[in-house]
Amino acid sequence: MRTSIKNVFWNAADRRLRLPWRFVVAAIVFGIVSLAAAFSLRPVLVSVFVGLQFASFGRLGTLLFQTSLQLVVVVLFTYLVGRFIDRRRFADFGLHLSRSWWLDFGFGLALGAALMTAIFLIELALGWIRVTGTFQTVSGLSFVLVFCTSVLLFLFVGISEELLVRGYLLTNLAEGFRWLSGDAAVAIATLCSSVLFGIGHVFNPNATLTSTFVIVLAGIMLAFGYLLTGELGLSIGLHVSWNLFQTSVYGFSVSGLRLPVTVVATEQVGPRVFTGGLFGPEAGLLGVGAIVVGTVTIAWWVHSREARLSLCSSVWTPELR
Repeated sequence: MRTSIKNVFWNAADRRLRLPWRFVVAAIVFGIVSLAAAFSLRPVLVSVFVGLQFASFGRLGTLLFQTSLQLVVVVLFTYLVGRFIDRRRFADFGLHLSRSWWLDFGFGLALGAALMTAIFLIELALGWIRVTGTFQTVSGLSFVLVFCTSVLLFLFVGISEELLVRGYLLTNLAEGFRWLSGDAAVAIATLCSSVLFGIGHVFNPNATLTSTFVIVLAGIMLAFGYLLTGELGLSIGLHVSWNLFQTSVYGFSVSGLRLPVTVVATEQVGPRVFTGGLFGPEAGLLGVGAIVVGTVTIAWWVHSREARLSLCSSVWTPELR
């Protein structure tokens, strides 16, 4: 009887808690790490941001502060639960920083920039946007300084969200469902993690049911590179440049948010069903088209480099510590 009860909670073969209970413990750890960071690290970050005068950057400064704290929390959380709960090495969450990893990262950066440039050019050609200015930023501040700050912001966002949603969550879900089959486990894990990714944007400004659905599709696209390579390089690079070019280069809203810095300031005047309106391209059909093209391009890139196109088994069959 005691053994049966233990088997409900404990996986003897893996020598660790079973998936549902790992998530329960992980949620507790995440809460503890978040509180610890808020009380211990927050005052330090406040001092740094005040000293560097980030407060004068307005909304951008506030977002950079929040994402800096978020990055620390996610990295520390992933390391702790990986080492002590999942029995995984930190690098095994998609961070084996090899030459191949950096090549994928660079391709992801180029792909995100190209996709958003295509959306901009299509809308411009069809008269769906008006260019209202160039090199706009917070009054009195250097454009280069504020733009570089936005780059840092989106780098932090890309790393933290990909590490948490794809690296930790998708991986654990895929492991948990591997009793079905590798392909089925990955499909369920990708859908579940992408739905949670979409839900995470529900409370963004101007969010709609459509925008949430498209964000789910974007989550699937971001997961695709990880599933094919077993690494987060491509996903992080794509996430960073997709956001950066969307708002700080072409002046669109990014998931409903606009930053006080852009290379090209634009105003949306086209049909919302295509442009996404105030939420940005991620809520319109052009965004859906870019996601489809992006997913196909990722498949081409992996196949051209590795002469294969198959799911990476390390996602659902980890090498446990």
